Amino acid sequence: MKTRTFNGPPSPEDFQKQLQDFMKQNFPNNPMFFTKPEEGQGAPPPETTEIEKDTPLFAFDKKPRDVKTYLDRFVIKQEEAKKVLSVALCDHYHHVRLAIEGKDQPNYAKQNIILVGPTGVGKTYLIRCAADLIGVPFVKADATKFSETGYVGGDVEDLVRELVRVADGDVERAKYGIIYIDEIDKIAAADNSHGGRDVSGRGVQTNLLKLMEETEVPARSQQDIAGQIQAMMDITQRGKKGPNTINTKHILFIVSGAFAGLQKLVQKRLREATVGFAAGLQQNLLVGEAALDQVQTRDFVDFGFEPEFIGRLPVRVVCHPLSADDIFQILKTSEGSIIRQYEQTFAAYGIEVLFKDDGLRRIAELATEEQTGARGLMTVCERIFRNFKFELPSTNVKRFVVTRELVEDSASELQKLLAEHQKEERTVVRQLVYDFADRFEQEHKIKVKFTEAAADLLVQLSVDQKVPVRDLCAMKFKDFQFGLKLIGQNTGQQEFMIDQDAVEAPDKVLSDWVVASYRQERVAPKASA
Repeated sequence: MKTRTFNGPPSPEDFQKQLQDFMKQNFPNNPMFFTKPEEGQGAPPPETTEIEKDTPLFAFDKKPRDVKTYLDRFVIKQEEAKKVLSVALCDHYHHVRLAIEGKDQPNYAKQNIILVGPTGVGKTYLIRCAADLIGVPFVKADATKFSETGYVGGDVEDLVRELVRVADGDVERAKYGIIYIDEIDKIAAADNSHGGRDVSGRGVQTNLLKLMEETEVPARSQQDIAGQIQAMMDITQRGKKGPNTINTKHILFIVSGAFAGLQKLVQKRLREATVGFAAGLQQNLLVGEAALDQVQTRDFVDFGFEPEFIGRLPVRVVCHPLSADDIFQILKTSEGSIIRQYEQTFAAYGIEVLFKDDGLRRIAELATEEQTGARGLMTVCERIFRNFKFELPSTNVKRFVVTRELVEDSASELQKLLAEHQKEERTVVRQLVYDFADRFEQEHKIKVKFTEAAADLLVQLSVDQKVPVRDLCAMKFKDFQFGLKLIGQNTGQQEFMIDQDAVEAPDKVLSDWVVASYRQERVAPKASA
């Protein structure tokens, strides 16, 4: 029996050669698999993605007030949160700029941020807008995906690799990006007094802790077979290796969560810390959401976080619930207001929509009742405008106004709008019937006039059959110019009244009129001038 000696895993170069040989043997005609062309042959080498030495890698000259002014355009209220966030971002990215210039502070502590606040108060929006202003890659993830199966089947390091993807493969830019993790309160360590594995608590915190410090993350995941093959293809095509690792030293980490129950922990600590006369002075700190402004590391530890984990999040930002007035201001003044979305949606069908203040305020009141902050706006607006978006594009309605009455009873207001439009539409169609009579006279020198009943019937038939009324009249009265001219020759009559019978059975009525004309009888009442 033959025996094989295991000499260890092949080197990357040997593995590359073996992979190329295998691909050429099994897929000789597949253009995806090719070797590097000889010098002077084939296509020229692809352009390098390296950054020119004279090109600044990162420029940041913003001041905290500049950042807050920008955030004010999109996020309403949360004044203190915007100030704290603006200062932290400016401190971090000024340090990044100095580090790139070779003036790195050796003992600099990175200002990772934790945001506390209920859903729908603008936490994600704050960070996304700030990332857009600064111009760095931005990745958002949900902490609940770091449970048993990991983040999309991988691990927390995939977040760093995702930064590279968002940066179009530019590792240098990705090193200064922002990673935002929402629902971080869901990975607080559970009270596991019965033993067993805590799949969504301490283990995940430990993995994130390494990232928030400074570590080298492999550019390709060992579990990502496609990524490993792509790396080999990159080596083949470019003839050189890309970066093997990504350093997380300057990546800013921001986490957020609703932290239900944290407020009670803060209140409990404050009560224990104040006795006697001082208790009365501290009473205002124990009321409502104001208690969260006094949150400390101890409270997060009691909530279920490791002291080391919370210690890596030195900047604490508290976002408070939004009132109906706050949501009204979001609708009216925010550049990211959802009403802009609805204006564009209706504009796509050629429909203009005007939002009155009383309508916006009622929408804000209904959204507040949803108790999901600004996220309630989508729920409320979809409920109000769902039928409008379904019905109006198929009509000729070109504009409507959103009032308080429309918001409170959208179904009735839609029916009124359609009825008014139908009435206006019928008025226009009736005018087209009379216009047909005028054109008939101009073309054939014979005057015809429709009775009100005849005009109403033509309008109704046009609407029911969805046929333009001019086409309907032309079809029904296609032979009238010949018959009426003959009647005129027999009787001298030049004016005719078209009644409802003539609309219902035009051929029969015209035939009866022609027969009567041979007896020198007038066939219809003379049209009045």
